[in-house]
Amino acid sequence: MATHEATGESVADSVGWRTKLRYVLNGDFVRSLPYWGIPFVIMGIAVYGGIGYNIAISLTDTAGIGPVDWSSLDLEMYSQALSEPSVHRAAVNTFVLLVAFTAICLVLGLFLAVLLDRQFRFKEQIQMIYLLPMSLSFVVTAKLWVWMYDAEFGVINVVLGLFGIDPINFLGNPSFSLAAIIFALIWQFSGYTMIVYLAGLRSIPGSQFEAAQIDGASTVRIYLRVIIPQLKAASVSAAVVLMVFALKTFTFLYALTGGYTPPKGTDILATLMMREAFNNVQWAYGAAIATMLLIMALGVISPYLYYQHKQGSL
Repeated sequence: MATHEATGESVADSVGWRTKLRYVLNGDFVRSLPYWGIPFVIMGIAVYGGIGYNIAISLTDTAGIGPVDWSSLDLEMYSQALSEPSVHRAAVNTFVLLVAFTAICLVLGLFLAVLLDRQFRFKEQIQMIYLLPMSLSFVVTAKLWVWMYDAEFGVINVVLGLFGIDPINFLGNPSFSLAAIIFALIWQFSGYTMIVYLAGLRSIPGSQFEAAQIDGASTVRIYLRVIIPQLKAASVSAAVVLMVFALKTFTFLYALTGGYTPPKGTDILATLMMREAFNNVQWAYGAAIATMLLIMALGVISPYLYYQHKQGSL
């Protein structure tokens, strides 16, 4: 009798196990696995595997082409980087570029969006003109501004000459070079922030503006006290995207000079990393600088992710 009961429980367990397995295999997760699983593995190896390998290399003393000595892992490269004046200058330039570019783009984009939010003729055409530079690549933008900043034949110096101002070597003078780079990037990306803010403004009901006008508030006061505070989410999203673009300025600087050495006064962590890794073949030192740049990027992204988490979007 006891044997029959045990056999019955075993059969029931077997049926239950098979039912659960069939339920799992027929689930959406497993059935969709061929579509997202392969890209997920490839991305994981290419991106996160690369990041992990870079961090591992930065803990060695690897220099030049050859086998990596994994027997001695330490933080010597980070200590060396933190004591180098060239790294300090590159970090400061990266930070100044990041903050100035992002802040001015946000303010200018908001100003343009508020202007275009009003009703007037040709505003669609003006909107297109401001957005057009966004469609250009960093390479095209860099070549354009090399010509614009040319000390002898550049358009800007020609205009300055009309007012009796001597030509300025914008890219050759360290006092002007970083500001010139930031200005060129603002020219390219302020249209993007304008579109983000314009979309935010048009999502706000017009009844709020009308109610504030009935209460006697001026147009400036309505925007400052009622409209702009509601653009917080648009500001956060635009700021994160702009900061990521700022950290990718390496492409712009590389196209500007055709090498890893940017104009004097514009060296950033990305160009310094590439110069150390590929010109000087200091793999471990370059990897340490790359890791520092990664930490800076995570510092930019993390507040945004936290904000999205607080809003319930993650």
